[in-house]
Amino acid sequence: MLSKRSPSTAAILAVAMLTMVTGLQPVGSHEPPSHEPPAQAKAHPQQQGGDGESWYTRTASWHGFDQFHFVAGGRNAYLVVPATPLENRPWIWRARFPGYHDAMDVELVRGGYHLAYLDVADQFGAPAVIEAARAFYDELVDRHDLQPKVVLEGVSRGGLFVYNWAAANPELVSCIYCDTPVCDFRSWPGGKGTGIGSEAAWKKCLAAYGLSANEADRYRGQPIDKAPIIASAKIPILHIVAENDRVVPPSENTYLLRDALRKAGHDMEIISVPKGTEDSQGHHFDHPDPARVIEFIRRHSASPANGEPVH
Repeated sequence: MLSKRSPSTAAILAVAMLTMVTGLQPVGSHEPPSHEPPAQAKAHPQQQGGDGESWYTRTASWHGFDQFHFVAGGRNAYLVVPATPLENRPWIWRARFPGYHDAMDVELVRGGYHLAYLDVADQFGAPAVIEAARAFYDELVDRHDLQPKVVLEGVSRGGLFVYNWAAANPELVSCIYCDTPVCDFRSWPGGKGTGIGSEAAWKKCLAAYGLSANEADRYRGQPIDKAPIIASAKIPILHIVAENDRVVPPSENTYLLRDALRKAGHDMEIISVPKGTEDSQGHHFDHPDPARVIEFIRRHSASPANGEPVH
């Protein structure tokens, strides 16, 4: 457990940012690292929940906090538990690459938020995984009494999952924060625009959706197509993008979504980074303003008024 003597927010962010910067991804990859938990995590198969059955399979330490691994809907998942949860038990659901730009998550957990992650790799937000993910949500809300309205965080391809889940469950989302998100799979991994695309990932994406390449061109179930649902629910949104991103060009993703939201009577906040790193094709960068993200998430989720879904 953590000491009661907590360092300053500035110190926490500095340490977390340093860890993130020095742990950038392998050469030849343009996606952030996954930062999966260490293999030496302790196993606790004998621990039982209130129903007499073990709800988690092992534990690990995440930045000094307890991390509980479990299985939901047949997929690996984990829950990070704060030392002192906030009264209304807000939580963050991170989609993909949970160790990338995680300074905000570290500070929010320190401040009382739970942090959850579900492995949805190679599914690209397809309908089947959106449906299966409801078991994960129900596990955390029903068994662990977390707030019904969740903070959704998506990194890169995680944007597909975040927006498709939000469109299917708009009343259960308090706010959305996305980092260089994919909002149209034709941009990435399809590479149908100005971006570099990924042939291997595109094949996996088509398989996940059960589409041919021609059918994918006409598919209207993308996040940008679901902007009216998000707008109608008035879900607060914050994105961060790099203007020179050649992996997930913002002009084909975030800015298209922004325009669609505005057409539907809603808007979003955007943090614009002029230039990402050359070795990542502009897709990675040092986060310029973690404090703004923390304030955004707290403003839209920490209040007890956010504890009940809107019907």
